[in-house]
Amino acid sequence: MSINVAIDGPAGAGKSTISKSAAKELGFIYVDTGALYRAVGLNAMRTGADIGDPESIKESLNGISVDLKYENGEQAVLLNGENVSSLIRTPEASMAASAVSAVPAVREFLFGLQQDIAKRNDCIMDGRDIGTVVLPHAQVKIFLTASPEERAQRRYKELIEKGEAVEYENVLAEMKQRDYNDSHRAVAPLKPAEDSVIVDTTGISLEESVEKILSVIKEKL
Repeated sequence: MSINVAIDGPAGAGKSTISKSAAKELGFIYVDTGALYRAVGLNAMRTGADIGDPESIKESLNGISVDLKYENGEQAVLLNGENVSSLIRTPEASMAASAVSAVPAVREFLFGLQQDIAKRNDCIMDGRDIGTVVLPHAQVKIFLTASPEERAQRRYKELIEKGEAVEYENVLAEMKQRDYNDSHRAVAPLKPAEDSVIVDTTGISLEESVEKILSVIKEKL
């Protein structure tokens, strides 16, 4: 039986960076479910779907294929066979991901793929509803969080390093809006699973965060 670790938390909590490092350390594969939603969001934008209309988003799923490929433990996201790993990291793709993730048809579409990967591999999977909905039987569940200001600061730094022209205030406002959207949506809202361990990374380094997560995983296993 495969070992599954579910890591949930708000945008910018460092889930992907921390999960990726922890997975490498444990020899597990890392599954970034947010990247799958971003790919669906990118597809919706490309097909001219109305991001505000669930019916239009549902139609954009016709004929779409989304898959994950692993090369040397690194995850690549394929949209209709094209590697879109770098294209899904823009602020537009983030907002599109937030919009499509509230649509039940999108969640159903990705649900099987996520569960199938978890069944076949020892993995750390991160997202918004992994411990509550996707992998309710995961052996370890962690809810990773940090203050909105700290999360916005990290995201801002990330975007500046990529050469994006962004203002910190806008990143913070977007972060708070995303938190609100994710925790108030009707389908699978963002919340800690009842049996999850809450880990707050405000004010601690990436290395310390990874150590914290690894110690929780090792203790639980």
